Amino acid sequence: MTQQSRNPLAARDLGRRRVVGGLFGLGAAALAAPVLTACGGGAGADPKTVTFGSNGADATPKKAYASVTGAFAKDSGLTVKTNTVDHDTFQKSISTYLQGTPDDVFTWFAGYRMQYFAKKKLCSPLDDVWDTIGADFSDATKQLSRGEDGKYYFVPLYNYPWAVFYRKSLFKERGYQVPQKWSEFIALAKRMKKDGLSPIASGYGGGDSWSILGAFDYVNLRTNGYDFHMSLMRGKVSWTDKRALATLDHWRELAPYYQQGAAGRSWQDAAQSLLDKKSGMAVIGLFLGQQITDEKIRADIDFFPFPEIDAAHGQDAVEAPTDGFMLSRRPKNEAGAKKFLEFLGGAHTEELYMGVDPSNLAVNDKASTGSYNALQKKSADLIASAKQISQFADRDSDPGFISTVVLPGLTEWLSHPDDGSGTLTKIESQRSRFFTA
Repeated sequence: MTQQSRNPLAARDLGRRRVVGGLFGLGAAALAAPVLTACGGGAGADPKTVTFGSNGADATPKKAYASVTGAFAKDSGLTVKTNTVDHDTFQKSISTYLQGTPDDVFTWFAGYRMQYFAKKKLCSPLDDVWDTIGADFSDATKQLSRGEDGKYYFVPLYNYPWAVFYRKSLFKERGYQVPQKWSEFIALAKRMKKDGLSPIASGYGGGDSWSILGAFDYVNLRTNGYDFHMSLMRGKVSWTDKRALATLDHWRELAPYYQQGAAGRSWQDAAQSLLDKKSGMAVIGLFLGQQITDEKIRADIDFFPFPEIDAAHGQDAVEAPTDGFMLSRRPKNEAGAKKFLEFLGGAHTEELYMGVDPSNLAVNDKASTGSYNALQKKSADLIASAKQISQFADRDSDPGFISTVVLPGLTEWLSHPDDGSGTLTKIESQRSRFFTA
């Protein structure tokens, strides 16, 4: 996913939206979204044109994609007609879009969310493309790109880690030490609050409620480990399990140190407060770098892995979502689209993209990392050292379940964090609607 937003896929049917919306006080109207539409033509589409549906509407990814499509056009003689839609609208309209007349190639995400559309036959397999590009990717990346049927449906472009970001100069000025354990993390947050800072930058207003999932995932991973987290995400265990309650109990310890007014703030504004030294830390992805225009500030940004809660799990798991591309189920220019996807999967293309947007990491093993800045190098090391890699809650689970049940529930809870049992009971009451035994 491009970094500007991580809003989950909309529900699979409006009826389900109404049931869950009423449960958590969010009506169907609040979950409705504008419709993403294709920019390509019908059966008589130009064979020299490939249509491309992009969620990279913010300035940096838009410029990066323009660099990539321009290079492909020059290399192939084909024209790429790009349909750029803001990230939130893209996410919420994706099901309707794919069932209509979508663009030939579209941006999307690896793992479960790709597999969901592959299973619904709303995209085309790409085994022949992978015959060309496959030698340049690791086994782990290949696995993320396959559907449940073993066929390839996804071409990766980049990944990026989530961690706890901060400004080095602020820590030096205030004498703060990087925490490794939960107790140290809470103590640091408490000290920052006493010093007049917002300890944890936070903005989950409007369409940015996805941003709370990074903290939820890490608290759960550190409290209960990777296996339980993935079982919870895949609907295999109950949300009323005492281990899930332990996650909210820990998260509740951190809640008093979140930036005030987070429910009315965008993630970008929250990130800016970190850059302005008004907030001390932010649980966020490397895409934070897209907010930075001053290279001196970029050089002052650092991060540390989310702290250990239970020594049995340590800091083994890292959230590192992978973004890339898919082929629509009935592309108007299949040959041209597959040629474009082969280009997108190349090392040179990743280098072109990262040359414009240095807030991501190339996943092609042959892509040069010589131009990486310090944050990119440290990010690559963090991912390489991980014993387990999760994608993100709205990618590791049924997207409709996350967007219409989990997110409304956790957002409401975070505004008034109590013991969490009532919230978990409400979430559990909807699990069977999305997962079968």
